[in-house]
Amino acid sequence: MNNAEAKFILHGYRPNGADASDATFQAALEQVQRDPALHEWFTRQQAFDGAVSAKLNEVPVPAGLRESILAGGRVTEAGPTQTRWWRSPAMLAAAAAIAVIFSAALALWPKQVLADTALASYVMTDAAHGELHGGHGTGSLQAMLADPTTRLGRGLPVSFEALRKGGCRTVSYEGHDVLEVCFNREGVWFHCYIGQRADFPAVAAAPAFLDRDGMSVAAWADEAHVYLVAGKAGRAALQRLL
Repeated sequence: MNNAEAKFILHGYRPNGADASDATFQAALEQVQRDPALHEWFTRQQAFDGAVSAKLNEVPVPAGLRESILAGGRVTEAGPTQTRWWRSPAMLAAAAAIAVIFSAALALWPKQVLADTALASYVMTDAAHGELHGGHGTGSLQAMLADPTTRLGRGLPVSFEALRKGGCRTVSYEGHDVLEVCFNREGVWFHCYIGQRADFPAVAAAPAFLDRDGMSVAAWADEAHVYLVAGKAGRAALQRLL
């Protein structure tokens, strides 16, 4: 693991230390102990996150919040001359307080991280070298990927063995074959990497993203395969593919 990968993971580390025993962060925390520069960055980041959390916790809960909520729950229908309970100042203040508390909870909740950042980093590096790519022997798959109506995240009808035998470019990552197909979607080039699910169990089914050094990658999986799509057009462009 390098410092860039460690920083990406540690952005989701809560400043209250609640994630200290979480296996997701262990490798990144070990990298912090090994590298003084990363240790200094992590110290500053934790101080900043702690300050933000402390400020959110200082937001006072309006007096009578509980009573107002309970009173609102008992109201079935207001009379024509009565002010609706949800328009009252007390209830508006209660709603504002709930929104603030919810925002604070989200700030402290662990952020989603890409489970296999090492594989994603490898894909980013490989995709950045355009002279290596060609996508020979994959015309039908290229056409499907280039079709603007194809949503990659809904599953791709591919056969790993058929693609490999058909001349698809093959790279090796930690002893496992990964197939690569280049495709152009509305004038923008992307690189789709396909591996076998059994070889890369850490890749989650739900799409996750990584951005670094002008490259972005999306990674997800189905029952048979894992997919990583990399490109220079940014995360939003990848999200539109899914």
